Amino acid sequence: MLHWLTTKCTRYLSRLCQQCLCQIFVKQISWSALQSGGSVLDAVERGCARCEMEQCDGSVGYGGSPDESGETTLDALIMNGDTMEVGAVADLRRIKNAIGVARAVMEHTEHTLLVGESASVFAENMGFIAEDLTTNKSVNIFSEWLKGSCQPNYRKNVSPDPSKSCGPYRPKATWKQSKRARHANIHAHDTIGMIALDRDGHVAAGTSTNGLTHKVPGRVGDSPIVGAGAYVDSLAGGAAATGDGDVMMRFLPSYLAVELMRAGVDPSAACKSAISRIKRHYSEFFGAIICANTTGHYGAACNKIPGLTKFHFMVANSETNTPVLKSVDCF
Repeated sequence: MLHWLTTKCTRYLSRLCQQCLCQIFVKQISWSALQSGGSVLDAVERGCARCEMEQCDGSVGYGGSPDESGETTLDALIMNGDTMEVGAVADLRRIKNAIGVARAVMEHTEHTLLVGESASVFAENMGFIAEDLTTNKSVNIFSEWLKGSCQPNYRKNVSPDPSKSCGPYRPKATWKQSKRARHANIHAHDTIGMIALDRDGHVAAGTSTNGLTHKVPGRVGDSPIVGAGAYVDSLAGGAAATGDGDVMMRFLPSYLAVELMRAGVDPSAACKSAISRIKRHYSEFFGAIICANTTGHYGAACNKIPGLTKFHFMVANSETNTPVLKSVDCF
């Protein structure tokens, strides 16, 4: 039995069919990998890698989400629920197969996370091909952003005024505590997150994303952070998250959900508890989480904001033998 629980297909209904066609294809690739004798790690890696190449929704893979300098960089994570080993990369440049590099970190180093230029050099040494991650689409997104006085951006307490102009920015001479309105733009970022469970109880999870559009160069979100973007333990289950990573990573929602399932909490309730923990501090954050326990039960939860009243995810198992679209009401 394999469960595919993906954090994609979270957009407006008018865009849902196009996104999910990509997701169905991705799930079929991964499902086939497991049915043909591949491991749960193989299934997760192949599914995420296909989504990277298909540039799912523009938020995964090359050619999307340019940062303030116009560059696309990638984040990814893969975790083995049997051994608790993790491989992750962040701010990866020039390499399209981020999830593959993450697995190489797990299998060919004693480390957990490699970042930036050094991660790219490691990837090249491991045989991954260096390629330009820029496309006409990402160039156009960046150009339009510059024409719009670099709005939105993610600076605060700097000069010149970041809500009106581009940098270079400097700290304000006088600083006072302030809370800028967060950009709850559900079109600006997303992640593919996958959880795989086989009939022998092996569990793995993976994530891949190109991060937040117009992010400050070097920014790393929740996706490659173990316990935030994803977490698995073959004795309890797995979880994966999507949304406003800068907020969500502060609460380790995937780790929390897995620990709740370890204590016997139903996956749906575990997901809801993880979201509720964040809502107490950031009531308007954009985010969702998926959960699956070792018995094959699954669930999801999301924070209700304008434009996101339902969260869509996909499941494939031995009963359906094909990806099925599911949804939950946000709260």
